[in-house]
Amino acid sequence: MKRLIALFLLVAFPLRAEVDITPVTSDTALTAWLVEERSIPFVSLELIFAGGAMIESDDTAGAVNLMTALLSEGAGDLDAQAFAARTEELTARISFSASRDSVSVSARFLTEDADAVIDHLRLALTDPQFDAAAIERVRGQVLASLRRDDLNPNTLASRGFSRAAFGDHPYGREPNGTPETVAALDRDDLLRAHAGAIARDRVFIGAAGDIGAEDLAALLDRLFDGIPETGADMPERADFLAEPGIEVIPFDGPQSVVAFGHAGIARDDPEFLAAFVVNEVFGGGRFGTRLMRSLRQERGLTYGIGAFLSAGALGESFQGRLSTDNANVGLVIELLREEWTQMAEEGITAEELERVQTFLTGSYPLRFDGNSSIASIMASMQFQGFDQDYVNIRNDLIRDLTLDQANDMAARLFDPDALFFVIVGQPVGVN
Repeated sequence: MKRLIALFLLVAFPLRAEVDITPVTSDTALTAWLVEERSIPFVSLELIFAGGAMIESDDTAGAVNLMTALLSEGAGDLDAQAFAARTEELTARISFSASRDSVSVSARFLTEDADAVIDHLRLALTDPQFDAAAIERVRGQVLASLRRDDLNPNTLASRGFSRAAFGDHPYGREPNGTPETVAALDRDDLLRAHAGAIARDRVFIGAAGDIGAEDLAALLDRLFDGIPETGADMPERADFLAEPGIEVIPFDGPQSVVAFGHAGIARDDPEFLAAFVVNEVFGGGRFGTRLMRSLRQERGLTYGIGAFLSAGALGESFQGRLSTDNANVGLVIELLREEWTQMAEEGITAEELERVQTFLTGSYPLRFDGNSSIASIMASMQFQGFDQDYVNIRNDLIRDLTLDQANDMAARLFDPDALFFVIVGQPVGVN
C-alpha cells in the first residue's frame, strides 16, 4: 500500500520561484540535468533520443514508430506478458514514444527500486525481442490507426501541408509511415531502426525527484551499459518549399478543414521568443486571440482556430488550423489574409502585449507540477538547445520584451503574400 501511495503522490512536487538544476556527468561521459526533490521517495527519468522518424528511408517509413511500440512487448527472456508483469511488480511506469524528431523514454519509479527498474529498462533498450507474434499484433494496431487517419480530414490537411512544405525531405512524409510501408516492414528493418535511433551520441536526459547527482550518474552508467555509442546519420536541413496559393483535397462532408501558413522561424533564432509572444496574441489557440475574436466570436465562422510556430530540429514553419462550413471557406481565406496583413503592417497593441505577458508569465510555473513534468522539461530544454538558466529567466525575458521589438518581429514573421492553404473538403468560393 505504501508503494501505491507514493506512486500517486508524484504530482505533489511543490511549485518553486526558482528551479534549482544540477548538471550531472557520469563516469562514461553521459550528461543530465537533475532537479532534486527529497520530500517523496520517487524518481522520474526522461530520455530523448534525437532522430526519430526522420532517420528512416522512404521505403521503411514507419519503422521507428513500430520499433518503439514494440520495446515494451518483450525483452531478453521476458515475453510481452512477463515484461508487463515485471513492470507492475516493480510499481514502475515505463513508456516509449516516437515522433518525427525523436524517440522518448519515460520512467517513474520508487527510490528503493531504482536499480531493479533501471535493469528492467535497460533490457528493453538493449535486448528487445521483436518477437514475430508481437510484431504482427502491434503492426495490426498501427495499420488500424493509419486507416483511421486516412478518414480524418485534420490528418489529411496536415499531411498535405507537410508534403507541399518539405517535398522529398523526411519532414514531407508521414512519421508513422503508410499502410504499404508498414505492411512491408520485417524484423531486420526494426533491428536497423533500433540501432539507428537508440544511441548515446543523441540522448538528452532529465531527472527529478529523490535522487542525488552521484547516484543519478551511477544509475545512468548502469542504464546505458550496452547501448551503442553512435546511431544513424541525420538528414540535411529542410527548406520550406510551398508556394503561395491553394490546394484542395476533396473530402465528403458538410465542413472543410483549412490548414494555412508559410515559412517560420528557427528555434535557435535569437528573436524566437518575440515570435512566440506575438503569435500568442494573434492565434495562440485560446479565447482572446485575434483569430478567435475575428472568426469565432464576431462572425461565428468556426468553433476554434489557432496558429502555431512549428520549429522542428531540421526545419520550421508557421501554421494554423480551423474547420468551417464548406460555404464559408472563401470568406475565411479572405479574412485570414486580412488578419495576416494587419499583423504585418500594424503589429500588436500595448494592451495586447501587456495582457499576453501577464498570461504567459503567470501560467509558466504551472508546468512544473510534478517530478514527471519536471524531468520531461529538463530533457526537452536540452533537446531544444536551451541554456540551463533559461527556465529561471524565461519570464523575465517575456516581461522585458518591448512593443517595438514585438512589432519588428510581427513585420518579419507575417508575410500575407506567402500564405499557402490546404483545404480538405468541398469548399465553396475558392478559386
